[in-house]
Amino acid sequence: MQKQSCLVIGAGDATGGAIARRFAREGFETCLVRRARHIDALEALADSIRSDGGNAHAFGVDAREEDEMVDLFAKIERDIAPLDVVVFNIGGNVHFPITEMTARVYRKVWEMSCFAGFLTGREAAKVMLPRGRGTILFTGATASIRGGAGFSAFAGAKHGLRALAQSLARELGPQGIHVAHVIIDGAIDTAFIKERFPERYALREQDGILRPEEIAETYWQLHRQHRSAWTFEMDLRPWMEKMA
Repeated sequence: MQKQSCLVIGAGDATGGAIARRFAREGFETCLVRRARHIDALEALADSIRSDGGNAHAFGVDAREEDEMVDLFAKIERDIAPLDVVVFNIGGNVHFPITEMTARVYRKVWEMSCFAGFLTGREAAKVMLPRGRGTILFTGATASIRGGAGFSAFAGAKHGLRALAQSLARELGPQGIHVAHVIIDGAIDTAFIKERFPERYALREQDGILRPEEIAETYWQLHRQHRSAWTFEMDLRPWMEKMA
């Protein structure tokens, strides 16, 4: 197989990391991105992937900054391998009553969860379109389709990201680029859930929360889909989770 790369924007210690590991197992050069202040954790993830026999590259990049994103894509294409898969996996889930929500926080959440997705999708399209192939995957949330009390910023950003993904799918699909939006509708097996919501985390042994490795498997299968039956949107939830 020709050398190819997979870029994960928002490669943390849960879903993003699991996605990177899954593609690395298939021989992809995995490119991991978080903000520079998290570079130590990102390098640890890259080292772990290498220890398992994969190839990984860590980049401290602010996905909200246009120049940094343009340079990132150029560097990967030039120095590593053609990008065949790009995953946008940034969250930004914050809770504030509307009267306590500041313009600064609202803007920051939108920049992280929506605007950065636009930059990611645009730069991915630029390198994939000349080749007539590629996969762009966006991670959504329950808030992508249902705004909850206290989540005005997160819901606004995730609704916007979903609309962006829809537009890209309609524009790029006929040109050979598979764009998909995955709604994660439930708690994920993370340290955050374990610490903040122990009663929910206790459901882990009953498969009552989402396992990052199983989410990653879905992303791999989306990439592998035949173009005669591409999925645009799907939602993932544990068997005991209520429908959004």
